[in-house]
Amino acid sequence: MRFAVLGSGSRGNGLLAAADGTRVLIDCGFSVAEAERRLARLGCDPAALAAIVLTHEHGDHARGAVACARRWGVPLYASPGTLAALGDASGTELRPFDIHGPFAIGALRLEPFPVPHDAREPCQLVLGDGDRRLGLVTDAGHVTPHMRRMLERCHALLLECNHDPGLLARGPYPGPLKARVGGAYGHLSNAQAAGLLGEVAWDGLRHVVAMHLSEQNNTPAHARSALAAALGCAPGDVLCAGQDEPLPWMAV
Repeated sequence: MRFAVLGSGSRGNGLLAAADGTRVLIDCGFSVAEAERRLARLGCDPAALAAIVLTHEHGDHARGAVACARRWGVPLYASPGTLAALGDASGTELRPFDIHGPFAIGALRLEPFPVPHDAREPCQLVLGDGDRRLGLVTDAGHVTPHMRRMLERCHALLLECNHDPGLLARGPYPGPLKARVGGAYGHLSNAQAAGLLGEVAWDGLRHVVAMHLSEQNNTPAHARSALAAALGCAPGDVLCAGQDEPLPWMAV
């Protein structure tokens, strides 16, 4: 199994996962043209995708999902609540899934799990090929015991490091938005992500990627430092997904 991050942040998110010929796009917060450009950078023909899978309906994760699914002729998977929140998805094959149970798309096994976030029926995912496990957590306001259990023994972890609380407090956001971002149904801070990582890290963990960094309330240096401290490694050993260009393919 391998994965590549198309981009991550408040202006658009997408994760490409592949195993034994099955390729799935997790979230699609980009326009059709931009999604195709980023997929081309990764050598992926959109028509070869088996599916688009959505974690929730917010624009930075779902903005281009319906249009891309319709243009590429691929099914769109999401929770019933997310599908209802998308609005008009005519001309698209919709496949609802239960966020409390696993399902398969080709050679990939997907294990969704609920997360605390201010969306209709949000989830995050563990993806596997029967041998390796890739855990994805973004857009969660706090870490629950169930999230911890789901992320145990993952060989790669993509963890939201949305903000540094000090930078958020001093930053340009208005008060209500600061409260939302830092609240129980907003986004994980560097420290929260590091705390989660420290609890689930194990000898088989090969990759850690900081995801969904705020461009106003965080820096890659802050995120890397927090996760590296949890791992006991150098900050340079931690990858950060950026907003503007994809991260290359990585084997799990």
